[in-house]
Amino acid sequence: MLRYRLTLGPVLIALFVGVIWLDEWLRARGNHPGIAFTILLLLVGVEAGRELAKIFRARHITTSVRINGIAICLGVLASSFTRSELGAVSGTAIVCTAGAAVMILAMLFYSRNHTTEGVVAATAATLLAFVYVGMLGGFLVVLVKDYSGWVMLGVVLITKCYDIGAYFTGRFFGRHKLIPWLSPGKTWEGLAGGVAASALAGIAGAAFAADLDTKLLPIMWWQGALIGAVFGLIGQAGDLVASLLKRDAGLKDYSRALPGFGGIMDVADSPLLVAPVAYWLLLLFSASAANPP
Repeated sequence: MLRYRLTLGPVLIALFVGVIWLDEWLRARGNHPGIAFTILLLLVGVEAGRELAKIFRARHITTSVRINGIAICLGVLASSFTRSELGAVSGTAIVCTAGAAVMILAMLFYSRNHTTEGVVAATAATLLAFVYVGMLGGFLVVLVKDYSGWVMLGVVLITKCYDIGAYFTGRFFGRHKLIPWLSPGKTWEGLAGGVAASALAGIAGAAFAADLDTKLLPIMWWQGALIGAVFGLIGQAGDLVASLLKRDAGLKDYSRALPGFGGIMDVADSPLLVAPVAYWLLLLFSASAANPP
């Protein structure tokens, strides 16, 4: 598994960085920010819809891959509007309308054969896909639009540094199980190592924050460490949420789409939960150029 991760990992990182570079290149030429990343996220959402359908089927909840994909894409698009884009339209109205549309679409689709059996469960599962992947993923797009792709990349890298620190610390020093009933492989030692790694990454990110985006105020090293630690802990919670879904379904991974990693959702689980937290935390450390502190 480690061999596959070391081989495929750099390829995925290069692809991710390439999309962000393209986005920033397009932004510099006056194009709407976030176009390339939004397209990538929508494509990822389609695969995530397939993986979630597999999880639901294992619990005898039959959902449509297409409906899941549509729900996720609507969630991404509805929750990715920035304050400057909304104007007089309420963001709450957009999200609530999208949620209602997903619910009605799902109920109509799952009752199309003139049966009520499984309609409620399938509709609820589709709404879970809408919120879990779609709406949370939309926060990543907002980070790209409000700040830059490089800031969003920093958030993801800091979050993933937790995984690296936890993996190696837990492997060599892990003795005390964290939550054995949910994720037997995780240990308290791994948790400590992961938080330390993400905190160090947060310190590094703080050093470059003002260079990445002028909207970011200078961030002190201890603030960067605190942000990194929070990202790491929330990312771990995201991983446990994924474990909860997989364990309930009796599956080890969402899929085998990414050898050594599992599925798309096995990679995206922690950034998805961190994205809204990052958005609100960065608001505490950011200001527009026209209104300095």
